This record gives sequence, structure tokens and C-alpha cells, in this order.
Amino acid sequence: MAKNLKEKTLRIAENKDKRPKAIARHVRISPYKVRRVLDLIRGKNYAEAVALLENLQKSSSDPVRKVLMSAAANAEHNLGMSRDNLYVAACYADQGPTLKRMMPRAQGRAFRILKRTSHITVVLDARA
Repeated sequence: MAKNLKEKTLRIAENKDKRPKAIARHVRISPYKVRRVLDLIRGKNYAEAVALLENLQKSSSDPVRKVLMSAAANAEHNLGMSRDNLYVAACYADQGPTLKRMMPRAQGRAFRILKRTSHITVVLDARA
């Protein structure tokens, strides 16, 4: 039993993705809004993506920029990569837990308001 468990952990460690990444969890913005911004930066160089996010007039561009800069800092500090040859290899926004609120309506009714949250993931890689 123990031998099989050790082999399994070694297999998982070999297949682990070595690319630098950063994740922001429970960001209070809808994943639909975040995905529109992520589609703009996917595949771009790091410097180009940061410049695009700084000048974009979308509410989700600020959290995405912070996650992108965090991923670049992880690449520099943990893996010794240079920011000059990094690009956005993958980026996606998953739905987090939804906060449910009630809005009083006419004649004693109540409508539900869904305040959605996002988990933003940015994976960088070095150009060959």
C-alpha cells in the first residue's frame, strides 16, 4: 500500500505543470465580465498585456492586471525567469461562490439578487 502511494506521488510530481501561475480567488466581479478582458490578453507578451490592461476602461482589468503581475513576480522569484520573454500562455476565470441577496418587490414579493464571484487564473510561459 505504501509503495503504491509513493509511486503515485512521484507520478503526480513528474506531471505537475512547471509554468509560473497566479490565482486570485473570490474576486467580487462576475466571471462573464472577467472573461471578456482575459480574451484580450491571451497569447500576448507580458509587457504588452500589462500596457493593455492599464489603458482598458473595464472594471475587471484591475484585478486581472494584479494577477498577471503576481504571476510574473512568481516567475522571477521562484523560477528565475526574466519578465522580458514571458507571455500569457493560459488565462481563465472560473465561477466562485455566489452571494444570494433579496430585493423586496411589490405586494410582499421578493426577488433574488445573485452577486457572483470569480476565481481568476493566469499562467505564463517563456518564449523559446
